[in-house]
Amino acid sequence: MSVNSMPHFPRVLAMSLLVLGAVPAVYAAAGPAERVYRNGMIFTADSAQSAAEAIAVRDGRIVYVGAAAGLAPFVGPATKTVDLKGRFLMPGLIDGHMHPLEAGAQLLKCSLNYESLTVPELQKRVQACLDKSAAREPDAWLEVVNWFQESMRPAGVKTSRTTLDALKTQRPILLRSSFGHTVLANTRALTLARITAATQDPLGGKIWRDANGNPSGLLEDAAFEVFTSLVPKPTARENQAAATAALKAMNRQGVTSFLDALAAAEDVAAFAAVKQAGALTARAHFAPEIAPTEAGTLPAAIARVVALRTKYDQGAIVAAPGLTVRNAKLFLDGVIAAPALTGAVAEPYRTNSGTAAAPNWVAGTSRGPAVYFPPDALANALIGLGRVGIDPHMHADGDGAVHAGLDGVAAMRKALPGADIRPAIAHDEIVLPADMPRYKTLDTTPVLSFQWEKPAGDTLGLKDYFGPARMKILEPAGLLAAAGARIAFGSDWPVDRLDEWFALKVGVTRTNAADAGAEYRGRLGEDPGLSREAVLRAITINAAYELHEDDVTGSLAVGKLADFIVLDRNVLTIPAEDIAKTQVLETVVGGKTVYEERARR
Repeated sequence: MSVNSMPHFPRVLAMSLLVLGAVPAVYAAAGPAERVYRNGMIFTADSAQSAAEAIAVRDGRIVYVGAAAGLAPFVGPATKTVDLKGRFLMPGLIDGHMHPLEAGAQLLKCSLNYESLTVPELQKRVQACLDKSAAREPDAWLEVVNWFQESMRPAGVKTSRTTLDALKTQRPILLRSSFGHTVLANTRALTLARITAATQDPLGGKIWRDANGNPSGLLEDAAFEVFTSLVPKPTARENQAAATAALKAMNRQGVTSFLDALAAAEDVAAFAAVKQAGALTARAHFAPEIAPTEAGTLPAAIARVVALRTKYDQGAIVAAPGLTVRNAKLFLDGVIAAPALTGAVAEPYRTNSGTAAAPNWVAGTSRGPAVYFPPDALANALIGLGRVGIDPHMHADGDGAVHAGLDGVAAMRKALPGADIRPAIAHDEIVLPADMPRYKTLDTTPVLSFQWEKPAGDTLGLKDYFGPARMKILEPAGLLAAAGARIAFGSDWPVDRLDEWFALKVGVTRTNAADAGAEYRGRLGEDPGLSREAVLRAITINAAYELHEDDVTGSLAVGKLADFIVLDRNVLTIPAEDIAKTQVLETVVGGKTVYEERARR
């Protein structure tokens, strides 16, 4: 198949990719490659949107990208030649926001699998986990994960500690929402944590209470940090096993680089141990947290991040995947999803002044919590991080938090003009229209989870609280792109199951899965969504830019590292809904295959 016959690709001759510019001659020198892939449909994600049909790899780097006719100088007796037979090849996926150690650990825990459940169904599932581990009665903690609180049935159903107290057990139980911002605890767990009616809400957290002021069992954000010292921590060996499990799951999806967007020291240590064992199969970037409670001690907090960098960062990015610690995480708010409503929003959430049977939704007074970092503290944090070469990665769900984050970046840019600092704001689920152009102006990357951009319990559950105007621009990926923002993708795994191809499909269509239920049909809001090329660039070269590795990964060009994947279908030409069905056939990192679909082995 010739380059000019490749459907949907820009008609730029692939041979143009051989124009070397600043590429070191050693990478382009003729001579046998270790591997060549030919007769494919290759999406390069380069700036010219070039098309190609062949690629050659030597010493972990790309030495040729272009037409098959140009491969001859790179083929020798020992060269492995792969005939793609028209298959689709593209840069490896770069996931700009996830929580991999937690995700790996959850693969081994009691899980509700993100399913939409009724209260009796939830209780039955948790009871089954208790029964399977009956030998651990009466005192061992049970952690239940992947609870899709926002999609409980029927819509608006309430849960409390009594939901868990009804189970046949004496054990303390924690039910962790998949969104990561809510925990439901039974009475035994609350007692052990000494959470009572007299307990005050902590900074950055909320204790839900019943009509009598007693804790209901629902805890938001910092309010459930108290359990950290009570639940036994996993051992270093268990953490290493979790990291390995997470890497295997990522490689199957085609992920070749990732950011751990809330990296505790034990997270970094676990992946460092995997690296030491020679089993690191993706490029690992880490963002330790600077907590709101550290706003008054910022120099010490920044020094702690720098100390982790000194201990674990492995320097220049080379063919063999390694670790970097060059980002820091800051939470600016919680989540806009109901019932939590802990996202900081510019316009108050609406409230029901009527009854459940006869609702009357009117303007409320709550804008959620105050942004977790006051303006001066946030600006000082970003400036301090910038001075030591750390890229800030901010969680901002509501438009009030997004606005505060952009203001913080503006202060940083003013204080550090010309500095190559690449701030990111993750989630951005609702953004003030006036703030949309500021991402480009301030060179700030919105890191979006495309799988949220669909009708579902969490998005449609906001309709009454937000009103029609805000619902039109909920999850504004297309609007941000139109305003010039460089959008990157982050799965937020394990907030959702790791399904990068479903997420990319939603990014294009803004529709749910066909079997999601009649109530979730159609498109979400009026945002136009993204083109196929745009979602692919978001999860390749744009995410590479976010992670400061775009000079070596994110696109396929001579001299760059050989991080790429082979797919079973051309995601640029198949029906958009079928993007979700994409299967990765091979994942290559630094020229080495780290995953291959069984049928190809």
